[in-house]
Amino acid sequence: MARTHLLTGAGAGIGAELARRLRARGDDLVLVARSEARAEELGVEHPGASVLVADLADAAALERLQGRLPARLDSVVHAAGVVELGAVADLTASAWTEQLAVNLVAPAVLTRLALPALREARGTIVLVNSGAGLFAHPQWSAYAASKHGLKALADALRAEEAQHGVRVTSLFPGRTATAMQEKVHAQEGKDYDASRWIDPVTVAEAVVGVLDLPQDATLTELVLKPRA
Repeated sequence: MARTHLLTGAGAGIGAELARRLRARGDDLVLVARSEARAEELGVEHPGASVLVADLADAAALERLQGRLPARLDSVVHAAGVVELGAVADLTASAWTEQLAVNLVAPAVLTRLALPALREARGTIVLVNSGAGLFAHPQWSAYAASKHGLKALADALRAEEAQHGVRVTSLFPGRTATAMQEKVHAQEGKDYDASRWIDPVTVAEAVVGVLDLPQDATLTELVLKPRA
């Protein structure tokens, strides 16, 4: 029987690769797009997927998805994210607000809306975190704060939802060869060589492994690092 997955970040990188793999094997997808125009693009990129429109930076827009989600969800995968590097002395309030809104508040709100459907299916929540969710380097304060918060969200959620059979996994990929990583290199003033970093396909396959884990176990955390 086909399973149903709610995904954010399906437009690029890890999320896009995951969406392709799940759709190719016959699973149903519900994707979140930030605008009607982006929704049309996602519909073309992932034929057969259902697309809902809500800007992840706008919690009120997410709240309006109430009642529009499927009655049963086998998983919710939070793969979307934004990054803006800078020293604490230089980062603006808007840089802090956007990263916290997209990387932390949006997953919390969307998960709350999806919990009844997840409980119905005894489903799995995957929060695609980052190495920055485990350690904060200089220039990474706002992004790392959002990802540390995402880990806290996962830890609390895991304990709360165990009684309902809902599993929660935090995935901590190291640097991955995505458009976001190219932007990070530009902000760091470094040359970008995608071959040095994890292929997003590898991370997507790790997520599929989490989703397919038999029901007698739960994978709480998974750390992936680029091979030296």
